[in-house]
Amino acid sequence: MMIHTREKPFTCTHCGRSFGRNFGLKIHMMIHTGEKPFTCTHCGKSFSQSSHLNQHMRIHTREKPFTCTQCGKSFSRSSHLNEHMMIHSRKKPFTCTQCGKSFGRNFGLKIHMRIHTGENPFTCTHCGKRFSQSSSLNEHMRIHTGEKPFTCIQCGKSFKQSSSLYNHKKIHTREKPFTCTQCGKTYNYSSHLNEHMRIHTREKPFTCTQ
Repeated sequence: MMIHTREKPFTCTHCGRSFGRNFGLKIHMMIHTGEKPFTCTHCGKSFSQSSHLNQHMRIHTREKPFTCTQCGKSFSRSSHLNEHMMIHSRKKPFTCTQCGKSFGRNFGLKIHMRIHTGENPFTCTHCGKRFSQSSSLNEHMRIHTGEKPFTCIQCGKSFKQSSSLYNHKKIHTREKPFTCTQCGKTYNYSSHLNEHMRIHTREKPFTCTQ
């Protein structure tokens, strides 16, 4: 009946997230305890939930089963598709009372609120550094493990973050999506465009202390 009533009586004492079933809470608690019983047969990485392992496996298989009906773009995770769909719908009904930033999902607002509260419920078991999001902890863990799960199919170079792979692929595609509004010159990276813009603005942000 809790599915219909949306009642969530089982609450995590670490981060406050609530669940409709005790089983859901038990699985969630593995994030905090560090227990990871599900292991990838390709690279040996372990996960606290079988669903997380299934998501991870798509890095190796390159499977993207979730497709946007608006533009045809595909994603490896349903959550990524849901976030992408906000581009088309532009609906952001959940608003932060602290700064006014809006979100498409209540869960996104909950994560954002940790910026204001300073809550960091996810802790690195190697160095003790704390994070507000489990995804940030996962990225950080690669510093310790040296794992580079994102591989370029063109040259075989691997990266710790998907964003780094995305930027790297522009070398092969020669894509230059960042354009100077002053002279029309294009760049692979936004940082290169920002450096170039100082030619026009004559901005000199770096001062010699000597």
